[in-house]
Amino acid sequence: MELPVDADMLSAALLDIEDKRSWDARAELARAILLEQAAQELGDPLLIARARLCQANMRMRDGDITGATEQIWQVHEWAVANDARVLLARMHVLWSYIHQHLGDAEQGLEHALLSVELLDDEATDHMHIWHRVKLADAFWAAGSMDAARVRYAQAEDLAVRSGSLALLCLLNNQAFAEFDSGETQRAEQVAGRLQHLAVEWDVRLEPDYLDTIGSIQVGNGSFAEAEATMRLCIERHGEGQHDRADALAGYLLTLAQAQRGRGAFDLAQQNLDECRDLCVDRHLLDMLVRLHQEQAELHAARGEFAEAFAMHKTFFTAYQNLHSLQREARTRTRQAMFETVEARQEAERFREQARRDPLTGLHNRRFVDESLPTLIETDPALTIALVDLDHFKQINDRLSHNVGDQVLIRVAAMLAEGVAGACPEGFAARMGGEEFLIVLPGTTPGRATALLDGIRRTVRDHDWRDITRGLPVTVSIGVAAIADDPDATQPTLLSTADSHLYAAKHAGRDRVVSAASRGYASAA
Repeated sequence: MELPVDADMLSAALLDIEDKRSWDARAELARAILLEQAAQELGDPLLIARARLCQANMRMRDGDITGATEQIWQVHEWAVANDARVLLARMHVLWSYIHQHLGDAEQGLEHALLSVELLDDEATDHMHIWHRVKLADAFWAAGSMDAARVRYAQAEDLAVRSGSLALLCLLNNQAFAEFDSGETQRAEQVAGRLQHLAVEWDVRLEPDYLDTIGSIQVGNGSFAEAEATMRLCIERHGEGQHDRADALAGYLLTLAQAQRGRGAFDLAQQNLDECRDLCVDRHLLDMLVRLHQEQAELHAARGEFAEAFAMHKTFFTAYQNLHSLQREARTRTRQAMFETVEARQEAERFREQARRDPLTGLHNRRFVDESLPTLIETDPALTIALVDLDHFKQINDRLSHNVGDQVLIRVAAMLAEGVAGACPEGFAARMGGEEFLIVLPGTTPGRATALLDGIRRTVRDHDWRDITRGLPVTVSIGVAAIADDPDATQPTLLSTADSHLYAAKHAGRDRVVSAASRGYASAA
């Protein structure tokens, strides 16, 4: 495969996987892996995420639900952080399928709803159609066929207006859903429309669509028609490149059901024997369970009731074993989901901890360095202040460093409470030692100075006797504002605040100094 050389070509190649139905999931997985390598070389995070989500989709279609789950989480965090709506919409379709696989129809429906709500003008026509089809499928899986029909109709209207071939797959899904819901007449009508449209558009129906039609014909007692449909299905399967391991076994099983229905027991047995060989060779345990059930039905139709009873017991045992294996597989998938979520949450906790001062719980210098430059660039009403404890060395020397830590913790709480009460979008941070920073977005210098003086008073007037044994605790504060220097950067703004803090110390401490005011006296 020749890899795309630029972002536009790579995006088009990914869209070819995303919006076209391929029957060869493994080949498309290999292709998506190569496309991710190309995206990595281009350094484009969106294309990387799209390629990984394509891989997850193909792993899921190939039966590797656990692998798909782990890979979706690789995409999830980036997509949410960057509000990549189209990518999120595609991701929720996959989550819907996975939750349905886990037997959680309600969660599956919730994700399917989100996959439609996230669609916007950037979504392709195929997405608008297909996501509504999957929402309809989710309503059917949740036992609400009336709601499913509404969504199938919406998707059909979009498909007709755009002339999309997705209409064929839509009708196939609806026909199967109606049939599975016991609405055999409705199923037959939808299947008839599918066949009529294929003729009108001169399109060969895929084997899976023919299998749906054949199953409905069996259910409605049209056994001869069903046999003809399934022979055509198997013929077309042999002509195509279909890698799904259980496809042919399933087609042979439906054919055997049709032949049993019309009394061709020997032919039915031949196809069941071939189906059994495939099941054993390819380890198709779920298909083997269905085969045991059909074999019991065939014995009963021949009047071989002892054999039918014995086969029914075999079926029941195989069904229980399969149910146990499916439960284990779902447990592995849930564990993969849990471990990935837990790892992501742990990483988020680690990132948060790395931006917090362990003693006081305030933000630290790393957080300041990450957040302050953006505020300086975007907020013309930003005001900051450096806060320093007065004569803090005396507390450490005369009382102990443990007492000093207790003072720092209590002062930090006062700063945080003072900021939260007057400027909820602001924050306090510990810069190191006994020095703190207060950041006040959208706050004029005059209002900020008054707010900061209130914090100064709170610290000074607090009853410190239980900690400092009579030693006073006060703070000096230096203020700097973007309003006073519109071209300020983080270094210059902090330098201005530090200069004003020095002036507050030099003037006698326990005061606030800004460019507009040379300070509030401690006796005020």
